[in-house]
Amino acid sequence: MHIWEYLLLFLSVIGGGGLAFVFQRSNKQMLQMVLSFGGAYILGITVIHLLPEVFSGTTEHIGLYILLGFIIQLLLEQLSVGVEHGHVHPPHQARASFAVQVMLGLCIHAFIEGLPLSSYELLHAGHDHSHNHLLLGIVLHKAPAAFALVLLFILSNFDKRITWICLFIFGIMSPLGAFIGESLQLSIDRLQIVLAIVVGSFLHIATTIIFEVDNTSHHKLSWKKMLAVFAGLGIAVGSMYI
Repeated sequence: MHIWEYLLLFLSVIGGGGLAFVFQRSNKQMLQMVLSFGGAYILGITVIHLLPEVFSGTTEHIGLYILLGFIIQLLLEQLSVGVEHGHVHPPHQARASFAVQVMLGLCIHAFIEGLPLSSYELLHAGHDHSHNHLLLGIVLHKAPAAFALVLLFILSNFDKRITWICLFIFGIMSPLGAFIGESLQLSIDRLQIVLAIVVGSFLHIATTIIFEVDNTSHHKLSWKKMLAVFAGLGIAVGSMYI
């Protein structure tokens, strides 16, 4: 990976979280539009690019690893209280244990999805920029997740300095995962296993975001959210020709 890619991963989190300090009132509709676009793009690149890659190798039972990734993300979100989906549910009072719980769920997920980034190009026989779709997918859901994280901590009355420290830690986890993945020099088989776990995680996040209805009493999506979803899917389809 190039240094700018590490910086993009980090700055997407810092930028997304920093905006929450400026706009401390939750603009739920705008946040949901950004999340819907990102979720749809993630779903699109997962189906178009990532799934074919994980099934193209010789690793046996690769579908089980995808299912494992789905389950891991399901468990992690019990810790992160759905921050990845833009959910902001502050506790009644600021508690260190709550902050640790949320950070643990977010950081484990961010670290895992960073692992295959540096070696993903190996699956494409040397196409140097093939992994940018995975990179962009991570960035597009990290930025709104960081916004939701900071907003959650602000509404929970956590100290601003603690919030910035947590944001910084969250920001370095995906770059750290990418660096360690590059240092380990994963074999093709192991890379496909890790990528399959990330795919399972992406499927959980994307489908949860997209199918979360705006009006629970009528089980409908707003036309704005539908447009955001179609835009994300459209760009993902367009990436086939880049």
